[in-house]
Amino acid sequence: MALLGPIPSLRCLPSDGPRFRLFSRRSTPGSLGVRCTAEPRARVVEVKGEEGGLGSVVKFSMVDFAVANQVSVGLHGRTDEFMFEATVCDPYHPLYNSRVVLRHLVSAQAKRRGRRALEVLQKLARRQLMYHSYAIQVHGYVTQTSNSEDDPFILVHGYHGSYSLRHWLQLSDWLPTLEATLALDEEWVRRVGDNTIGGPAVTRQLRLTRILMRDLLIGVNYLHTHGLAHTELRLENVHISPVDKHVKVGILGNAVDFDETKRKESKKMSMERRKRMIAFDMRCVGFIMAKLVLRELMDPSSFSDFKSFLYKGNDPSCLREFLLPVLCRKFPSGNIGLQMLDRNWGAGWNLLSLLLATKPSERISCLNALRHPFLCGPKWRVNPSMDLVRWGLGSTAVRMAEDYIYGHHQRRRIAHFIELMERLNPSSKLKNWSHLLPGRWRLLYSTGRHIGLTFRQPSPRVLIKDAYLSFSDMSNANKPILSMSVDITFTSISSAQWPHDKSGTSGSLHIASITNLSPGRFYGNSSNSGYGNSFGSNWEVLPSLPAANLRVGEIDVSMTMGSNPSVDEAQRILKEVRIQIPQEMFDLTRVICGTYIDSRMLVLRGANGSALLFTRSCV
Repeated sequence: MALLGPIPSLRCLPSDGPRFRLFSRRSTPGSLGVRCTAEPRARVVEVKGEEGGLGSVVKFSMVDFAVANQVSVGLHGRTDEFMFEATVCDPYHPLYNSRVVLRHLVSAQAKRRGRRALEVLQKLARRQLMYHSYAIQVHGYVTQTSNSEDDPFILVHGYHGSYSLRHWLQLSDWLPTLEATLALDEEWVRRVGDNTIGGPAVTRQLRLTRILMRDLLIGVNYLHTHGLAHTELRLENVHISPVDKHVKVGILGNAVDFDETKRKESKKMSMERRKRMIAFDMRCVGFIMAKLVLRELMDPSSFSDFKSFLYKGNDPSCLREFLLPVLCRKFPSGNIGLQMLDRNWGAGWNLLSLLLATKPSERISCLNALRHPFLCGPKWRVNPSMDLVRWGLGSTAVRMAEDYIYGHHQRRRIAHFIELMERLNPSSKLKNWSHLLPGRWRLLYSTGRHIGLTFRQPSPRVLIKDAYLSFSDMSNANKPILSMSVDITFTSISSAQWPHDKSGTSGSLHIASITNLSPGRFYGNSSNSGYGNSFGSNWEVLPSLPAANLRVGEIDVSMTMGSNPSVDEAQRILKEVRIQIPQEMFDLTRVICGTYIDSRMLVLRGANGSALLFTRSCV
C-alpha cells in the first residue's frame, strides 16, 4: 500500500513505477503538523531510549526537505501512518539531493515503532555498514517544537525503490525486470539459457531465488547475532535496493531485544526466549520462501489454505503431498516451483519443512540454512547430514514411483532405492512403531505388482485411484493395539478395451480391523538366500529392520458403488481390485518388518519379499 490514510483526490500518473499524485495540502510541509524553523542544516543530538540508553541520531527540520507530490506504491504503510517522498535540499547536508521517505506516524503505537527504529539504529551503530546493507537506513526524525504526546512524529528513512518484494512478484515480467535491477550480466544469462525452454527457465528462477534467499538470511542472521529479532518479516517489508543490490529487511520498528544481559531473567529463561524469537523469524522466512518459489501462494485464498494446513499441526514434511494435487491441477504441463523444490533430491522441500517445523526447537537456523544444498550452487562443497541423505533417497523414490513404470530396469532401480532406505532405517526397534505408525498413509508403489494402468485387459476393467492405510493408537498398559482401516477408491469401466476417456462408475472399498502388535521373527535369513522379489533377485534380511507380528482380529469389509451393479458384477469388481492391490493391504499378518525412513515415508516388507512404499497423507 502506498497511502493508508484519508488522503483525498488521488490520480495515477504514468511513470517508470506506480505512483500517486497528491492534490491536497497534506503534501505541503506545514500541513504535516510540524512548524518549519529556519535552521539551515540537520543536527546530531542524543536521544534517550526506553531502556535508558543514549545514542546519536540525526535531527531534521522540515525546511531541509523538498516534499514531492508523488508517492510510490511499494512503500509499505499502515492505517496509522502517512507516507511522503522528499529530497534533501540543504546544500550543506551530507544527504544533499538524496531521496528519502518521511513516515508520518499518527497513533501512539506508531510513534512507539518509530522511536524503536531509532533505538535499533543506536544499538547497531558499531557496524553501520552491515546495518545499512541489510536494513532500510533510518536517517533520523523531524524536529518537534514541543514535547507533547499529541505532536506528530515523523521518521526519516532511506528510499529503496518503488517496489517491495510482494510488488515484484505480482508483476507479469518480474523475473527479467528483477534481474535487470540486480544487474545480472549478460554472460550469466547466456550460461543459464533462454527462459522459453523448460529446464533453463527453472535454473534461471532457481538462481535468482538463491540470491534473494541468501541475502535475506544474511540480514536476518546479522540481527540475531546482535540480540535482535525482526518479528515482522513479510513480503511487504522486504525491499530490494537498486543501488547496492541488497535485500532490505524493512524498518526495525517492531524489533525485539532478547539480549539476556539486559533482562532480569534467569539464564535458562533468557535462552528459551531467544530460541522462541529466532524460531518465529525463521517461520516468517519460510513463508517468504514458499511465496517466492510457489507463485500460486500469492493468492490470498491459496495462502490461507497453506497456513491452515500448518496451524492444524500437520507435519510440514508432508507439504508436497498436500500441494501436489493443487499444483498439477492448475498446471498439468509442469510447475516451475514444483520442479525447483524437487531438484537435488527434493532439497527445497527439506529446507521448507525445516523453516516451517511445527516445534520451534526443530526449526533451522540462519547459518545452517545458508549451508543447505538448496541454497548452494552446484560447485559448492556441501556435506549433507544423514537425515538429508535419507530425505533424498525417499524423495527420489517418490518421484520415480509417480510415473507409470513398465520397464524391467526401472522397477529394479526403485526396488534398489527401497533397499537403500531399509539399510538406513533410523528406527530399528519395534517399540517405536506404536507412535510412528499412527496416521494416514497413501500406497504409492509395490515391488510385487504394478498398480494402475497395465497391459492387462481384465473384465471388468477397474482403474485404481487411491489406496490408503490408516492406523490409530488404541494401546493400553499391557500391549500395543492399533486400529487399522483400508480405504480404496476406484473406477469401473464397462468398455471392452481400455478407452481413451477413463471415466466410469466410481466405487470405494473399506476394510476395518483391530491389530495387536508384538515382536516377531523372520521366516528366513540371508544364509538361505532370503526371499525373492518379483524380479528374481534375492532380498537380504537386514538387522536394521524390526521384525513384527501383526495379529488381526475380525475384519469388516464393505464396498459401495455409484450405480447398482448385480451380485456377479460386484464380485468380479471386488476380485479385480484384490488382484491389483497387494495382499498385504488386506491381510496384515503377511507383513513381517517395516522401515520408517522419516516422517513422510513408510516401507512395509511382506513375507514373500515384496515391499510396499507409503507416503504420509494429511488430507
